[in-house]
Amino acid sequence: MTLRDAVQADQADFDRPKVPYKRSAGTNWFPWLLIAPSLLVIAIIIIYPVLYSIYVSFTPFHLLRPEQTFVFTVDKMWDNYIRLAKDDVFWRSMRNTVLFLAVTVNLSYFIALGLSQLMARVTRGQGVMRTLLMVPMMFAPVLVGFQFAWFFNATVGLVNNAMYAFGLLSAPKAWLVDQPTGMIAIMIATIWMNIPMLTIILLAGTLSLPRETFEAARVDGASTWQQFRNITMPLIAPFTLIALTVLSLDIARAYDIVRIMTGGGPAHRTEMIWTYTGRMAIRNSQFGLASAMSMVAVVLGVAFTLYLFRQLIKSRVAY
Repeated sequence: MTLRDAVQADQADFDRPKVPYKRSAGTNWFPWLLIAPSLLVIAIIIIYPVLYSIYVSFTPFHLLRPEQTFVFTVDKMWDNYIRLAKDDVFWRSMRNTVLFLAVTVNLSYFIALGLSQLMARVTRGQGVMRTLLMVPMMFAPVLVGFQFAWFFNATVGLVNNAMYAFGLLSAPKAWLVDQPTGMIAIMIATIWMNIPMLTIILLAGTLSLPRETFEAARVDGASTWQQFRNITMPLIAPFTLIALTVLSLDIARAYDIVRIMTGGGPAHRTEMIWTYTGRMAIRNSQFGLASAMSMVAVVLGVAFTLYLFRQLIKSRVAY
C-alpha cells in the first residue's frame, strides 16, 4: 500500500458515520450512588438549616412564648422584616459592618501586598520569614480578642502603659469605650489576624509569575514601579480576587473578636450585624427576628461573592 492509499483509507475511516455511544441503564444511577453520602451530609449540614432559618424568619418565633413557636400566617409573614426596616440599631449595625468591612479589607490588602512584594525579593531567610508570618494564624479569634482587649485595657493595658512611658498620655484612656477608638481597636485586631493568609496568597501569586517578562521589561528600561504596576498587578489579579473574596466573607462574619473586646457596645457603637443577631437570638430569645436579620446578611454576602467571582472570571479571560 502506497502512502497515498493509506491517507485515503484514513480519510474514509474518519468520514464514516459514527455510531453514538449508548449508556446502559445500569450506569445512570451509579455516579449518584457514589456521591450520595456527600449529598446527604450537605443536605443535613447546609441545606436543611438554611431552609429552616428561612422558614423561621417568617414566623414570630420567640423562645419564651411557646404559643408563637412555628406560627406561620400569610398576613404576618413579613412582620420581622418590617420591624428590621424600622429598627435604628439594625441600620446602625449595618453601617458599622460596612465600615468595618471596607476599612479592614482594604488596609489588610495594602499591607499584605507590600509584605508579599518585599518577601518575594528576599533571597535569604525567606522560609523563616514565612514561618514567623504564619504565627497570627495559629491563634483562635477568641484568643486574639482577649489578647487585644488586654492591650487596650484602660488600667493595665499595654497601649496605655507604653504611651505613659513615652509621655503621650497623662490620664488613662478607655480605648474600647470611647468613640471611635473602640472600632479602631477591633479593626487593628482583625487586620493583625488576617494579614498572614492574604500575604501568603499574594506571595504565591507573585512567585509564580514568569521571570522572562520582568527581564524583558528591565531590558526595555522599565522602572521597578512600572514593572509592578503594568506586570505584577495585572498578573496577580486572580490571586487578589480569590484572597479578597475569602477575606471579605471571613471579616463580614466577625463575631468572636467583637464579642470579646466590646460586646457590640457601649450603646451599640461597635455593634455588627452578627453580634446584633446573636444578641436578639440568645439574649432576647427572638429567633424569628434574628433569622430575618441573618437572611438579610446572607443575601448581601451572596451578592457580594457573586460580584467578586464575576470579576475573577473577567480577570482570567483578560490575562
